[in-house]
Amino acid sequence: MGNDTTSGPVRVRFAPSPTGYLHVGGARTAIYNELLRRSRGGALILRIEDTDTKRSDEAMTRQIQEGLSWLGVEWDEGPLLQSERSERHRAAVEELLESGAAYRCFCSPEELDALREAARARKETFRYPRTCLAHSREASDRMAADGRPFAVRFKLPDGGIRFSDLVRGEVEFGEDAALDDFIIQRTDGTPTYHLSVVVDDLDMGVTHVIRGEDHLSNTPKHVPLFEALGGRVPVFAHLPLILGTDKKRLSKRTGATSVEEFRDQGILHQALYNYLALLGWSPGDDREILSRDEMVEAFTTDRLNASAAVFDPEKLAWVNAQYMSSLPLGEVLDQLAPFLAEQGLPEPSAADPAVRGRLHAAADLHRQRAKNLRHLAEVLGPYFADRLEYGDDLSERFLDPQKFPDVTGLLGELRERYRAVEPFEVDPLDQALRTLAEEREVKAAVLIHPLRMALSGDKAGPPVFDLVAAMGREATDRHLGHFIEYLEGRRGA
Repeated sequence: MGNDTTSGPVRVRFAPSPTGYLHVGGARTAIYNELLRRSRGGALILRIEDTDTKRSDEAMTRQIQEGLSWLGVEWDEGPLLQSERSERHRAAVEELLESGAAYRCFCSPEELDALREAARARKETFRYPRTCLAHSREASDRMAADGRPFAVRFKLPDGGIRFSDLVRGEVEFGEDAALDDFIIQRTDGTPTYHLSVVVDDLDMGVTHVIRGEDHLSNTPKHVPLFEALGGRVPVFAHLPLILGTDKKRLSKRTGATSVEEFRDQGILHQALYNYLALLGWSPGDDREILSRDEMVEAFTTDRLNASAAVFDPEKLAWVNAQYMSSLPLGEVLDQLAPFLAEQGLPEPSAADPAVRGRLHAAADLHRQRAKNLRHLAEVLGPYFADRLEYGDDLSERFLDPQKFPDVTGLLGELRERYRAVEPFEVDPLDQALRTLAEEREVKAAVLIHPLRMALSGDKAGPPVFDLVAAMGREATDRHLGHFIEYLEGRRGA
């Protein structure tokens, strides 16, 4: 790996193209830019590279910003639209023409296609043969004035291109790398990506460019452009790809790929940020759960990994579970709100104190066992349902008089005692059930198992007396009554 010998504040940028959603690879790039900026001071610029008008979408621009905001990435400047700087880009093209670092190319598409076909026939990689470089400046000006269409090409310096990369160390593209004089302005007068990105980085004072390795092949074009425009070449760090569990490029088949998908699944944004930050970077020890401040304190570019990272949905689920159980309850409830609304359940800020208290108690009880926010909202349904559905197969055993003698009678007595329990808390609820079991000379389990089924419609879950306390007196009484009716109906059927 290369070492970052720069010191002091940095200016970094996250520059997505608004042609799709914010995917996990882009989100990870944004996270590393933010961590570097926060650890060193300076500024993070959000720049939307929207010059490809045919593919850029304003709605996608908004969604990228919303995705970053939800994830918790904060930028200092922007969003800046690259399309609004086209005049500056064209001025840079003129500057390069004046200095001789660029030249007009009058070759027609048909001529270029013929040259490519000839190279293909020779089984060679096509490289533009600098046909138009032979034109004098006067001749070039004259042909342009006559209205002949032209593109503008950048004249690559002879020899290879070398640069230092914080992830890959010293990188060299030799003369055999099939680099040629690439186009920086199209025949319609619009600058290309290569020209625009370099000019913007220069004008915005970008010191470090952290981006995906799919841009590595662009860098030998960008380095000489920086130099030709008289600017300092930024420090580069090209991040390896994120792979699926099949060790191929991440796809929908091997896991959700956009930030919005994880949000909609019910992943906490703190968990996704933490997981992506460690998907290609190490804090230098074995910690897997780190706060944002801990990540900032530990972040250095020399700990970025050069090998591809594998996105493991099960590991993300584990990280999410750690945050579900350890975050302050209020932070979990804030993100739980839209999932509660989907289930028709009360808001965390419900006006009724009893409803609000029941919701908070139930969420706190179940969040350590829920897979994600969506699952948590689903298991809270029984706390607010008027009547539960009891599966016949799950309830069948309670009709066995050998295992559960007089179950409806016992539940009826328990219902009466729970109406009078004060306070309606775990220990008094536990004691009331066990006292009843002793008086009726049955095991406590004869009451505990059907009690759980009555209140949750399931045979497993959190400790039963925690469940009863969180359910509250009114809902507990209602569900016990309905379950008794259900069992009596089954027995009489």
